[in-house]
Amino acid sequence: MKITGISLWHVPLTAHVTYTMAAGKSCATVETVVLALDTDIGLTGWGEVCPIPHYLPAYARGVAPVVQELAPVLLGADPVGPEAVMARLERRLQGHDYAKSALDIALWDLTGQAAGLPLHALLGGRQAETMPLYHSITCTAPEEMARIALDALDQGITQFQVKLGAEADWQADVARLRMVREAVGPGPLVYGDWNCGATSLEATRVGRVVRDLDVMLEQPCATIDDCARVRTATGLPMKLDESAYDTASLLEGHAKGCMDVAALKLSKFGGLSATRRARDLCKHLGARMCIEDTWGSDITTAALLHLGAASAPDRVLNVCDLSGYVSPRLAPAGPVRHNGRIAPPTGVGLGVAPDRDALGPPDMMLD
Repeated sequence: MKITGISLWHVPLTAHVTYTMAAGKSCATVETVVLALDTDIGLTGWGEVCPIPHYLPAYARGVAPVVQELAPVLLGADPVGPEAVMARLERRLQGHDYAKSALDIALWDLTGQAAGLPLHALLGGRQAETMPLYHSITCTAPEEMARIALDALDQGITQFQVKLGAEADWQADVARLRMVREAVGPGPLVYGDWNCGATSLEATRVGRVVRDLDVMLEQPCATIDDCARVRTATGLPMKLDESAYDTASLLEGHAKGCMDVAALKLSKFGGLSATRRARDLCKHLGARMCIEDTWGSDITTAALLHLGAASAPDRVLNVCDLSGYVSPRLAPAGPVRHNGRIAPPTGVGLGVAPDRDALGPPDMMLD
């Protein structure tokens, strides 16, 4: 089997609710990049990456130039064995992991189709039939956030990410955490996420006031050192997200005692291949994992669900149903949540494929 063509689309996605984060950042309408690798035997592998503007060093319109630069290595290559292909791509062009993430997912999709197996069978074997979801609550008035949490609780969700830091008022963040915690009652997991938007002083003040609550903090500051200071000062468990993006950062977060949980986002690491290695390291380190991605629809959701299903259930804290937050869905027959949990797609490879007619003419075609 040989790769004979590469097609790429830019598809706007609209969030059902505008997600407001710290430091004035928000996510309402974003552009996801959909990629198809066609082969000489009629199989097509699909990939997707969806950067959030102004969030991480990633840019949706930067994917196409990277793919164009890598096309001489991809075209004519045998896609079976994604890690070998990705190694050749890295020798051609270092870095740009977010753009390579879509390529890596598509290579895994082709490998699964060629083997006649779902991806979770190739990523370690299925260990979980379904996985728990979390619900991300936009940073708005505390009372409204509590209402959103109750609605999600009624749908079976038992893990709640509370966005913090929309304004320079640390006491408002205290109210957000307290009101959501009280709304959902004891038992469910509640964690406050600053997306790097707080100083260690602000995050420590919030954490010390809510120490009587059963809550976790997520990535309050931009550096691991500052997150570690907050972890030590508050005594509250912590999840690393933006600072956890490769094996070195995972080792640093663990060594500095502030990585009780790590967010393993496919596009941060560069696709399934690299995120699988991160998963195995987290298991070795004893950290819990949120297996997810920055944003996206059915293709990236399918990829992360296969990886989650092939991971040790006692180490997977949650996964994310990205396609449940946006419209339109790229593959309407993709997996859907049920009672706060979700399963990977059935079928070989990713188990999802968008309708080319619905996507329209590609923005880039290489052959």
